[in-house]
Amino acid sequence: MGIPVKLEVFEGPLDLLIHLIDKNKIDIYDIPIVEITSQYMEYIRGMQENSLDVMSEFLVMAATLLDIKCKMLLPKEEVEDGEEEDPRQELVEQLLQYKMYKYISYELKDRQEDADLVLYKSSTIPGEVAEYEEPVNLDELLKGVNMSVLDKIFQDVMKRQDAKIDPVRSKFGKIEKEEVPLPVKLVYVQEYAKTHRKFSFRQLLEKQNSKMQVVVTFLAVLELMKTGSIRVEQEEICGDIMIRSLL
Repeated sequence: MGIPVKLEVFEGPLDLLIHLIDKNKIDIYDIPIVEITSQYMEYIRGMQENSLDVMSEFLVMAATLLDIKCKMLLPKEEVEDGEEEDPRQELVEQLLQYKMYKYISYELKDRQEDADLVLYKSSTIPGEVAEYEEPVNLDELLKGVNMSVLDKIFQDVMKRQDAKIDPVRSKFGKIEKEEVPLPVKLVYVQEYAKTHRKFSFRQLLEKQNSKMQVVVTFLAVLELMKTGSIRVEQEEICGDIMIRSLL
């Protein structure tokens, strides 16, 4: 009387090969094809599967393993770049791809199980109840509040506002941009030169009431010097700059 042996059920030949590789702790990139083929053939001999479609898949893989085994015994073939072609390469790529899809299926299954634990129930609260607002009892809300308490609250609020003010920057004045067009100052200096003919640079700046106007006026003087409309003289170092009109 034979001893009954219970074999594990695998989803396909690749699943069986992955099991044998993991069981023997084999590097998937360096499969001992003789050993794996021997174990694979031993398994399919013990299969009691009546489905021809299922058996044909396992037999096709058995033929593939035997073909690889034969190629491993033959002299190595070299590809164009001089490297030897490994007969196991195509099988390794199939196993890696299958293993990736298998792990992804496990992840999707775990997510499905987690999703099954999530329950959703639409709101069944009547509209009248949802719109209800509890009335406010002002007497109860203002119980214990007097002028002294309100003054304390006000002082606390004001202290918080003062704490937000930068003691340095809050004293800065407001900076406003002053627009002083150069063409306007050119006309002004030309008119001034026509009426005064000879004058000092200091006299020209007497009516300029901002630094921006002084700077633009100086630029206007330089522009008129370049065009030959005026001539600038200085008789001594640090002396007055005299401007003579040539208009």
